[in-house]
Amino acid sequence: MKNTDVIVLGAGIVGVSVALHLAARGRAVTLVDRRGPGEETSYGNAGLIERASVIPYAFPRDLRSLLRYALNNRPDVRYHPRFLPRVAPWLARYWWHSAPSRLARAARAMLPLIERSVAEHDALKDEAGIAGLFRRTGWIDGARSQAGLDQAAAEAASLSSYGLKHQVLDRQALTALEPALSERMVGGVHWLDPVNVSDPGAVTRGYAALLQRRGGVFVNGDARSLRQDGGGWRVDTADGPLRAREAVVALGPWSTDVLRPLGYRVPMAVKRGYHQHFALERGAALTRPVADIDNGFVMTPMTLGLRLTTGAEFASRDAPPTPVQIGRVRALAGQLVPLGAAVEAQPWMGCRPCMPDMRPVIGPAPNHAGLWLSFGHAHHGFTLGPVTGRLLASLITGEAPDMDPAPYALRR
Repeated sequence: MKNTDVIVLGAGIVGVSVALHLAARGRAVTLVDRRGPGEETSYGNAGLIERASVIPYAFPRDLRSLLRYALNNRPDVRYHPRFLPRVAPWLARYWWHSAPSRLARAARAMLPLIERSVAEHDALKDEAGIAGLFRRTGWIDGARSQAGLDQAAAEAASLSSYGLKHQVLDRQALTALEPALSERMVGGVHWLDPVNVSDPGAVTRGYAALLQRRGGVFVNGDARSLRQDGGGWRVDTADGPLRAREAVVALGPWSTDVLRPLGYRVPMAVKRGYHQHFALERGAALTRPVADIDNGFVMTPMTLGLRLTTGAEFASRDAPPTPVQIGRVRALAGQLVPLGAAVEAQPWMGCRPCMPDMRPVIGPAPNHAGLWLSFGHAHHGFTLGPVTGRLLASLITGEAPDMDPAPYALRR
């Protein structure tokens, strides 16, 4: 049997970041996943390090929006009708936490993480040798109508107390930045603080390679085999049993599979999402991510082509893919840019792990010594991976954290 100090279960951006920060503090770390680093949820996103997302994505509370989504024909939100009874209790909690006062509480809780998101990525990317994947071009919330632009500008102005930098773009200014966009998009809000990347999966793999250079180990294994072993933890891997004093569950939407047998009932659901890459015709190109705020999707220039990312699909985590939203988004994106052929034969699907109060779980498991938790980052796992890693590594090693971890405790 092999031994290590800490087993980190999950090689997505969160697990890799936790392992990196533990290794930097002198801990022997083994990262365990059934697949390679960055091949699950961390692979499929809009590539944003979203410094400007200081207000969490809330459940709509106005009747008009609820009725519109109930029709189930929107590109930004879709649901499987047979799944609704199963997810309804979670949706009710999500709705409750989205009330203005509770949403403000969630925003205050998330702000220390969001504020450090870009800096923590910056601290890793140069050493990892992947600075070329990062672009400081911000991103654009694009509007199809003047009314939509006015509303987006007002919402941006309401965030002035957070010190975020933005520019309101009319049609002429938008064309100057992104000539490929058609006149269907009348303007937008250009957020300057966020950073974007050309390949999120490559970023995660780059961080995993840095971990190995720091002495960490990666091995394939079955996280569901985690069990207590004397005063520590044990998991089965392709290299045989592995034992450690401490273990970290950073498995994103699969975290509950490991925690349920240990007696934890975590109120987590998943929002499924899809992406697909497309070529652009007539020499067109985008230089930064552009969101269609009227329809809830994002177009991001990536290494493989223009990535179209959908909103949320409420369905069982393990149900077969139903990429209806990609078809809807493809038609809408074709109105904005000269969209060509799809690069992949089939869209990619992933699952975002979401807590109803819109904040992740970061900290110790309350009933098991040496077991630590880091999951539930919803739409911001890629954004918050490195800052989460620093916070949890501080807690594990007994350092004083540079932020209050209480808002992220499992029992809060």
